[in-house]
Amino acid sequence: MLESIDMSLVDWSRGQFALTAMFHWIFVPLTLGLSFMVAFMHTIYVRTGDEEWKRITKFWMKLFGINFAIGVATGIILEFEFGTNWSNYSWFVGDIFGAPLAIEGILAFFMESTFIAVMFFGWNKVSKRFHLAASWLTAFGANLSAVWILVANAWMQHPVGTLFNPDTARNEMTSFWDVIFSEVAVNKFLHTITSSFLLASVFVIGISAWFLLRKHEVLFAKRSTIVASVFGVIAAIATIATGDTSARIVAREQPMKFAAMEALYEGQTHAPLVAIGAMRTDTTMLPNPRQEFIFKIEIPNALSYMVFLTPSGFIPGISDLVYGNEEQGLMAYEERIERGAIAIQTLKELKKAKDRGDEAAYSALRTKFSDPEWLEEYFAHFGFGYYQGRELKELIPNVKLSFYTFHIMVILGVHFLILSVLVLWLSMKNRWGNHKWLLWVALITIPMPWIASQAGWVLAELGRQPWVVYEMMPTISAVTRLKPGAVQLTFWIFLLTFTVLFIAEIKIMISQIKKGPGGK
Repeated sequence: MLESIDMSLVDWSRGQFALTAMFHWIFVPLTLGLSFMVAFMHTIYVRTGDEEWKRITKFWMKLFGINFAIGVATGIILEFEFGTNWSNYSWFVGDIFGAPLAIEGILAFFMESTFIAVMFFGWNKVSKRFHLAASWLTAFGANLSAVWILVANAWMQHPVGTLFNPDTARNEMTSFWDVIFSEVAVNKFLHTITSSFLLASVFVIGISAWFLLRKHEVLFAKRSTIVASVFGVIAAIATIATGDTSARIVAREQPMKFAAMEALYEGQTHAPLVAIGAMRTDTTMLPNPRQEFIFKIEIPNALSYMVFLTPSGFIPGISDLVYGNEEQGLMAYEERIERGAIAIQTLKELKKAKDRGDEAAYSALRTKFSDPEWLEEYFAHFGFGYYQGRELKELIPNVKLSFYTFHIMVILGVHFLILSVLVLWLSMKNRWGNHKWLLWVALITIPMPWIASQAGWVLAELGRQPWVVYEMMPTISAVTRLKPGAVQLTFWIFLLTFTVLFIAEIKIMISQIKKGPGGK
């Protein structure tokens, strides 16, 4: 049905959005986590009156401010891209997707933008309590912004609280509460927020380790480390717990993504979990190639147990989902494509009947869209209808990338937990800083949470492919029909601009870190 679409347009549009989103996400998690840590340090200063805590608060607040400014600028670009590059998508889901984004702009962004000015410029100009309140409200505002963005993304992963209107060919919201309190939305928010706190904790521990290695600002570094390590331990445990829940939700709601995460082609009970492995690049040029392992180390039964809390649980593989598994009640993609094509054709005929004023035909067709049985039998497969005449492999996400991003995220998450616990334990014994090699480990670890965080988003978004709205709207139908050359040009302009911004951010941050807290 979309045979004529230029796939290079789809690829470049996806590349441009991914570039913008990934660059934006460099700044967001540090903002989310550091904002609460700064508010906590500020609270200690107000309660104790200790001037050292004031220096500590002002130093980390300065780094927060630099990061916040560039993060806001890059986030605005993303919202414009929905209209320029993804106009079909914006039309199809604007009624649902627009509400969370509008609330984010009106409420949360307004809140953080208002109080951040008081937070930065309120020292000795407003009362201590009001100043402290501004720090907390800035932190809550920043995290409230994330709520609405994550709700919108969660709906794309798991569309609920919505009804398709065949007269407008749009999805319309039927329950705001179902959208914001869906299991996917709640878990996505918790996992993203706690992982952002963990990222900020590792950042503060790492920078503080640099000061300790230089034996400079030792009291500042040790106090910063205690706060960060407490945040780090709590955030690491919460991140792992919410990640575990997230895996179970993915297994249930997006079984193809889950199978790709483990490169599982044949479904099975007592499925093992691949703890570590390496995959070879397929060079067979077969129509439906498999990504095979060079080696792998497995934990017996662990995958089935992780999902069903029993080793006898059946985990469907990629082949079961593509070709069907009657025993497990899985319909083959070919069948789903045929049924989806019937739903799309019915929608086209409805529009034609309406245009020519054929009331009888229109009423007969319109009735189908309110018939629960027809909706379940045909409309539930609507998105698959776009793949009639196309290759089945287009319905399989990139297996190798899904596998690596998932395992990188998990392995690094365990490393952060061990590091945070070790740093907190040594800090409580007043021995943090005695082992130079540990300080170097903390310093080298600084970029790793960003790698884990980006890997998580790559898995969430690429693992969902080919859907922009899961099993409802494929990416190929969501893109704006632009000339590929125009998208390529803006892609390279954005890449150049982001590179310059990134270099500027790093230079400013390093410069401020080298200056230290000052103010003695």
